[in-house]
Order: sequence, then structure tokens, then C-alpha cells
Amino acid sequence: MRIAVTGSIATDHLMVFPGRFADQLLPDQLAHVSLSFLVDRLEVRRGGVAANIAFGLGGFGLSPLLVGAVGPDFAEYEVWLKEHGVDTAAVRVCPDRQTARFLCITDEDANQIAAFYAGAMTTAHDIDLHPLLTGPERPGLVLVSPNDPAAMLRHTAQCRALGVPFAADPSQQLARLDGDQVRALVDGATWLFTNEYEAALLKERTGFTHDEVLAAAGTWVTTLGEKGVRVERAGQPPLVVPAVPGAHTSDPTGVGDAFRAGFLAAVSHGAPLEPAARLGNALAAVVLGAVGSQSYEVDPAQLSALVERTYGPQASGPLASVLGEQS
Repeated sequence: MRIAVTGSIATDHLMVFPGRFADQLLPDQLAHVSLSFLVDRLEVRRGGVAANIAFGLGGFGLSPLLVGAVGPDFAEYEVWLKEHGVDTAAVRVCPDRQTARFLCITDEDANQIAAFYAGAMTTAHDIDLHPLLTGPERPGLVLVSPNDPAAMLRHTAQCRALGVPFAADPSQQLARLDGDQVRALVDGATWLFTNEYEAALLKERTGFTHDEVLAAAGTWVTTLGEKGVRVERAGQPPLVVPAVPGAHTSDPTGVGDAFRAGFLAAVSHGAPLEPAARLGNALAAVVLGAVGSQSYEVDPAQLSALVERTYGPQASGPLASVLGEQS
């Protein structure tokens, strides 16, 4: 199944603080915070939610179609993505704004403080999906991930109008969206992705009960950090798949994106929900051990071994089509 991934494309500036943010915050001074963190390491990496997910899908040989807005500084990044199996034909170049920037500091407890400059991403609402969704290579699924809010709403509406299945992944943009907008993004989604905090925020924004969210979206996938992932469908008991235990932590940036790539790669090959969640967890563990969200390779043999070591010797069987002969 061909997947179009819409959303942010950015450069990540990742810094490491050799201490704890909590130790620097004075409870009686929180209304007047002025802090500067002397960091030990800076890594400049390629990122952006849509690009990260597309990179992962490309590693599985799925040739995902990346849809987003970038600046004239994108040329080198585009070559990198193409070399890793990503179709960039639908990326829009904005000549007068730079590609988005993500700046993040991570402390020794893996807490993060981040800032995001949208740049060219603010023009993503000008991208019209209609030619892509009605052409000869129409995707079987469109993932609507964090982006310019108007673009997210436009792309969702176009999928719904043309009857193209879509996945809703509002994540970081939930803080910018009002209730009507979040409901518009979720309603009719084949897949809904959140983490545990975003799940609570989504319900607060929409006013939906848990059951009403499940009624609006086909399948709700909630990542739970070190506890794994919960997959829910209306009228069915929740499926909880534990994370890979003891995974080495180098940098948490992009781990959720890697889960989505592994999960969607599996379901695109027709894998059941539990094996798909296992593959998502395995790829997330691999990325957790890397610095940067595209500093890894999709190694089918490694992933197959990790799935079997975590979930049992037969666990990779249902993933044979996506992992290849090594399964």
C-alpha cells in the first residue's frame, strides 16, 4: 500500500544538558523564569515529523510520498531522503522562507525543552492534495501529521471528500487547535495516533468521552513510553503491547515517529494489530539508541531478532512480508 505522509519537514538542533532541569527550577520563581543551560553536545540532524516517518517507511521499501513545505535550503536534505527511498515529488519549495527548525535540550532524565520555528511550513496550506488523491498513483492511506494547522485541516477535508483513508496524528499541534478543529481532524480517521498525554489533551479539547473518540476514529493507537502501546477499537477490549525492555537510551527524539513508521509498514503489508505494534515498538527501540531521528538503518534481520527476543520465537512470523526472508 502506498502511503502519503503530510506534515513537518525540519532540521533538528539537539543539545544535551548534563544535569536535571528540575534542579534549576525554583518553585517560588516560576513566574519569572530566565535560564540558560550550558550544554555539552550539539548534534545537527535532519528531522520533522513527516520526514522522519517517511524515512522509516522508505527503509522498509515502501516508497512513501512526502508532502510538505520547505525552503530553498532543502536541496541536500532532499538528496538524503531520495537516497533512503522517499518520494519527494510533492514537496513544495517556498523561495523566501527557510525550512523549519527544531531546537531541543535534553537533560539526564530524558526530559526535554524545545522550540520550533515553522518557517516555510506556514505555507503548507497552499498544497493541494487533489491531484495526488485522484491520479493514477493514488495512495491507499494519507497520514496527516503535525503541520501548519490550516494545512492539516485542508488535507483531512480533501481525504474525506474523496473517500481516501487517512490517519490523524495531531500530536504537538493539539496545543494550537481548538475543539472544532480537533474534531474535524479525528472524525472518520482510519487511524488515530497519540501519546498518553496527548490522548488526555485530545479529550479535553474535543469534549469527547473515551468512547466517543473511539466512535469517531476507526482505531486509536496510544504510545505509552516505556510501557509500550495501547491499541483500541470500539466494542473491543484494548490491546496493550509492552515495549522492548532494557532499550538503551541515547536520544528520545523521533521515537514516536519511528513507532508510526514500523506500525504503518506492518499494516500496509496486511499484518494484524498486535504484530504491527510489536514491529513499531522494535523500531522505536532502535531509534531510542541513536542520536537524531534519522540516524539509523532499517535492518530486517535486527528487527526480526529483536521482535523474537522480546515477544517470543514465533512473533516475527506474521511480519514476514514486511521483514523479508529473515523472518
